Amino acid sequence: MVTVDILTDPAEFLAVAKDYLAAEPVITSVVATNAEREARGSSLGGPYRWFAVAREGDRVVGSAMRTANFEPYPLYVCPMPEAAAIELARQLHVGGEYAGGANGALPAARTVAEETVRLAGGRVRVAMASRLHELGSLVMPTGVPGRARAATYDDLELCREWLGDFGRAAREQSSNKAYIHEHAAVGDDEVRRRIEEFLLLWEVDGEVVSMAGATLPAYGVVRVAMVYTPTEQRGHGYGTAVTAEASRLLAADGTRLCLFTDVDNPVSNHVYAKIGYRPVVDMANHTILP
Repeated sequence: MVTVDILTDPAEFLAVAKDYLAAEPVITSVVATNAEREARGSSLGGPYRWFAVAREGDRVVGSAMRTANFEPYPLYVCPMPEAAAIELARQLHVGGEYAGGANGALPAARTVAEETVRLAGGRVRVAMASRLHELGSLVMPTGVPGRARAATYDDLELCREWLGDFGRAAREQSSNKAYIHEHAAVGDDEVRRRIEEFLLLWEVDGEVVSMAGATLPAYGVVRVAMVYTPTEQRGHGYGTAVTAEASRLLAADGTRLCLFTDVDNPVSNHVYAKIGYRPVVDMANHTILP
């Protein structure tokens, strides 16, 4: 029998799900890092703040969360049995909570979205098809001018601008013309947090030309994120170089690395494959429309 418990205390979730999170640290990375951030009191500020645990008997077989601080405040769903995904959607419906979207691993995220529509009406639209990758053997690029350096508070204005432009740049590179990048406005506190956690810049002759960030580790896994190169600096290998150097630094102590790509973005998929990232699981962002 499958059961689903929705927990509003992130520390309780981490205690209940610790063995499950540790057993699947790459696939559960997003949930684990968000739960740990919430448990530290660093909430993203969204209107929802819960984590769900799916069980078969006493064994945890899946998880989900709703902590997004951007509309429509989508759920994030890790792999789970179909019955658990249906039960999660049912519990939210019974509790009067409407899921405006369901992102995450397929087919579980899709099942949650479709069951939500079956119960409450509306339709499901795929906003973006994505893929989770894990670093295998890192291949460092050669011949790219410049060097890497850590971002500092002196770079705050530039980093805020680039982090804010990340969604537009991703849309520009995607071949999916219906691409929707869900994100909230980036404030100075968020930029400072990213600088303190990990934000690496690539610099050529004193000019910053590319950027790559990463999450804090959770269960031995770090997610590389927010890789950005402004339009006028593309085509020189800077994004590849800064991502590879970030990966080298982060993996030096044995940490496992993962990242997400837009399936319809040939640029990022080629770059990450070239330096050693390999596909793990297909995912999708689903928007639920009335």
